[in-house]
Amino acid sequence: MCAADGTRTWRRTWRRTWALSTTRPRRVIPAAALLVASFAGLWVLYQLQPMPMSDIAVYRAEGEAAATGGDLYGFTVTQWHLPATYPPFAALLFIPTTWLSLGTLKIAAVVVNAALLALLIHLSCKAAGLRRAAHSAPTLLTVTALGLWLEPVFQTFVFGQVNLALACLVLWDLSRPDGARFKGLATGLAAGIKLTPAIFAVYLLITGRVKAAGTALTGFLLSALLGWLVLPDASIEFWTRRMFETGRVGKVWIVDNQSLQGLISRVLHDPEPGLLWAVPAVLTAAAGLAVARRVHRRRGLDAWGVLCTSVTALLVSPISWSHHWVWCVPLLIALAAHTRRSRPRRALLAAVTLAFTVRTMWIVPHTGDLDLRLPWWHQPLAAPYPLLGLALLATVVWWTRQPADAPGTPGARGIPVPRTAGSGQELPARPRR
Repeated sequence: MCAADGTRTWRRTWRRTWALSTTRPRRVIPAAALLVASFAGLWVLYQLQPMPMSDIAVYRAEGEAAATGGDLYGFTVTQWHLPATYPPFAALLFIPTTWLSLGTLKIAAVVVNAALLALLIHLSCKAAGLRRAAHSAPTLLTVTALGLWLEPVFQTFVFGQVNLALACLVLWDLSRPDGARFKGLATGLAAGIKLTPAIFAVYLLITGRVKAAGTALTGFLLSALLGWLVLPDASIEFWTRRMFETGRVGKVWIVDNQSLQGLISRVLHDPEPGLLWAVPAVLTAAAGLAVARRVHRRRGLDAWGVLCTSVTALLVSPISWSHHWVWCVPLLIALAAHTRRSRPRRALLAAVTLAFTVRTMWIVPHTGDLDLRLPWWHQPLAAPYPLLGLALLATVVWWTRQPADAPGTPGARGIPVPRTAGSGQELPARPRR
């Protein structure tokens, strides 16, 4: 079967599954009602405590500076005096935001992020091998309604962030068959918008997909080149100075920062941990990428390799705001794919879901500089995501030490092995025990 035939087969399957879902109103209507109720709850919260959506204002100001030739890295906006922190290429993409008023733009951001959340759920289900769920309208509506209340996702709506868009771009790109045309390009462009997705190019390289890694690098260089051609002064300023100014993004020690540096800074009560953070960060980066390569090579579970890489990026980044952890969506769906007939796994899924929902970092005292003076027993509550990320990497190491067909390992659950371009269909799933 040729690739074109495979594409047509996939489209027919998608349309047939979606049509089957929508012809069952008894399932679709309650799911749609739950989604409406979920967003109604969001609207009520907005009436009680208006969402600042401050990052939308920054994006709009970046677009305006790019369109008018203003000083891209010289302005601050909102009552928090927020500056531009993204590369010039991102500012070019933000130019269309200047075509709308700020109020209209905020409404559009909520609608677009809702659509992106549904898309991320769809892509996550496909990556986890849940093909039927990926094309089921009731499933997508229900999970979107519930996913809105995960803290990283909710905070993305609150700030009007682009995290969901970047996660969709990377996950779509990396879940394509190996050898697919221009695989890696979207990942490179995502890195051109916000630097952290560049780590996925390293993941492609260490898992033997040199061509895709090279394509990712090409996409990144093209984004930088375009930014330099249109905004040469801003490009020189960013790539030689601004990208190294971590303090420009925010204070590393506040509980908002759910990276390894934030955790270490609060534990040591030191706003600038220096080498005490840098050395663990380098070691974590090496270990995290090794774990990602290990799960890809030993189990053929590329989705878990991508998840380990995303968690590694969030851990070692100097600042990973809580809303950067929207990768919790594919993580929870990947865990859900392994819970069938297993109470311990269902308990694990419930525990991880709870960790991404309860918002413990906002419960501990964090007004002013209280983040730096937390007692030891507050530290786990102030850093749930980095602790969870480290636990995930350790657990994957344990998984991959077990025999491939042993009970309790992901490889024993019938997860599809990676596809290759031109196959036209999925390779058969591993047999169940």
